[in-house]
Amino acid sequence: MIDLNTTYRSCLFILALYVVVEEGLMMSETLKYDESKAKKVIKLGAKEAVGIEKQRDIEFGIQQLLQKDQTLLNENANKDSRVFNTIRDLTAGVTAKAIGLRLMPDHVERAHLRGDLHFHDLDYHPYSPMTNCCLIDFNYMFENGFTIGNAEVEKPQSIQTAAAQMAQIIANVSSSQYGGTSANRIDELLAPYAQINADKHRQEAKKWVHPDQQEEYVWQKTKKDIYDAMQSLEYEVNTLYTSNGQTPFVTFGFGLGTNRYEREIQKAIFQVRIQGLGKEKRTAIFPKLVFGIKDGVNLKATDPNYDIKQLALECATKRMYPDILNYDKLVEITGSYKAPMGCRSFLQSWQDEKGQEVSDGRMNLGVVTLNLPRVALESGVEQQSFWDLLEERLTIAKDALVYRLERVKEAEPVNAPILYMNGAWGHKLHLEDSVDTVFKERRATISLGYIGLYEVATHFYGSDWENNPQAKTFTLEVLKSLKNHCDYWSEEYGYHFSVYATPSESLTDRFCRLDKEKFGSIPDITDKDYYTNSFHYDVRKKPSPFEKLDFEKDYPFYSSGGFIHYCEYPNLRQNPKALEAVWDYSYSRVGYLGTNTPIDKCYECGFTGEFNPTERGFQCPDCQNRNPETSDVVKRTCGYLGNPQKRPMVRGRHKEITARTKHM
Repeated sequence: MIDLNTTYRSCLFILALYVVVEEGLMMSETLKYDESKAKKVIKLGAKEAVGIEKQRDIEFGIQQLLQKDQTLLNENANKDSRVFNTIRDLTAGVTAKAIGLRLMPDHVERAHLRGDLHFHDLDYHPYSPMTNCCLIDFNYMFENGFTIGNAEVEKPQSIQTAAAQMAQIIANVSSSQYGGTSANRIDELLAPYAQINADKHRQEAKKWVHPDQQEEYVWQKTKKDIYDAMQSLEYEVNTLYTSNGQTPFVTFGFGLGTNRYEREIQKAIFQVRIQGLGKEKRTAIFPKLVFGIKDGVNLKATDPNYDIKQLALECATKRMYPDILNYDKLVEITGSYKAPMGCRSFLQSWQDEKGQEVSDGRMNLGVVTLNLPRVALESGVEQQSFWDLLEERLTIAKDALVYRLERVKEAEPVNAPILYMNGAWGHKLHLEDSVDTVFKERRATISLGYIGLYEVATHFYGSDWENNPQAKTFTLEVLKSLKNHCDYWSEEYGYHFSVYATPSESLTDRFCRLDKEKFGSIPDITDKDYYTNSFHYDVRKKPSPFEKLDFEKDYPFYSSGGFIHYCEYPNLRQNPKALEAVWDYSYSRVGYLGTNTPIDKCYECGFTGEFNPTERGFQCPDCQNRNPETSDVVKRTCGYLGNPQKRPMVRGRHKEITARTKHM
């Protein structure tokens, strides 16, 4: 006689085990056999399986777009999903994602769809063998000439022309990759072209101006040329649309030049930004401004460029940018000084065959981010289980990164002429050349990202672990493990694998949302509806800026492929010295620091300060205005700024922003 009840329960157990193996669920829960638990595991596995199939389905993705699914429309806060060219890009992205999932190794695809890791920018790669972000080699392009479309472009003969060419290069590079572009040391780059202007004005002055007034005439004319060029460049960047439906995500690095032209370019950049855009003087979102600070150049009152540092402080209190790069500490962390690629991705020191340090013309090939909180949650209370599971996930992450690397090497120079054939990456390859020429021997980076270090330590040590030395040591050991693996992979493959503190614009939402569905609402972990960006101090707490910097300063040494620190401030317009005190304190502690201060503006009632967050967006505290046409709301999205009134963010990012507290 067959015992049907026993058979039924055995089948449940076997099916539960199958789901564990196929879907990566918690083995420990299934082995402690219980019929109700088995049913729960099967139900969860079936739900995950359905979710996976939906994400592979192009038709489902199109329906998400048509139904205005906010997790899709607001995934990138730099894209206005209401306009036709962005809608077209999003539609193409749905197809590219579905096909890209089928292209990648099965175990990598499953890990991404489950939320064990995140294969970034699926709407572009691997469907196309595109690259991520870069430092454009503008100097190489200016000196050697280049082609865009039907135009052969020669070396510029004025700063206005150089700035105009930069805008066109930025637009084309941004359309040929999916990440950010940066102009490294733009003041030093453009200074020779300003000098050309001065030489022209000097020839004019000899004809028309009294000898005693000639040099003053030349300088005043040149200053105006510099200002006009920088103003035009600011407007051009903010009025451009790339082929992927967004304003070019561009960063300008500057601040170390000391001759009169370099200094004047720095001043003009700040003056233009402080002035604002249009008749309402709105804050420009791009370009991101990154100001270098160096002892002996602009750090102290006795330094020659200290006056420009004061202008930088004024700009930061009024427009939130610039972020700052502390020269000595950045060199200590990354091996050399350079601007980030986009918001935070850093190249490491690299020398060419002549032994010369090279930064410009190098690039990042993509990111795969680990869901660290999930590793902790699946590990239970035993830290050894955490390390064992982390090792498993790192094996999958390695396979994902190697796949990205091999896929991007399949590109041909003709696929992105501006990058490979016209000098943006410091070379002019021929049609038959391998694109690997500009990647190999660690010239390019590829990044292992991570998110939620705060939540990992909270799982093991409680939510107030920041003051627990044992807990902090544990979190540093996690990053050391990531770095050790990346160093080993770099030796194995000959490309630079770097550890990257992921900005997590939409990922702070996605990972937490998936984990909340899987593990439930866990206090201080999933109940917040967001995961904490990279290694940052819990945004809900109120350390002083100095305490926060002291706490975070150790992490970038194990995350040198990408990092940034922030401090949250009240309105600082009347107290720039307070901000300078933090900047000065940071100089010997961190390499890269951002300023978050309220700069919202209501054009209906005149309020200036911080708008109140609501479920429907941000509104003026005085007149409750939330109309984006009559207000200017600027928030730090992650590494860069965003205007959530015009281009909303995903729910988790909105939650994280509203949870932030001031550090002063």
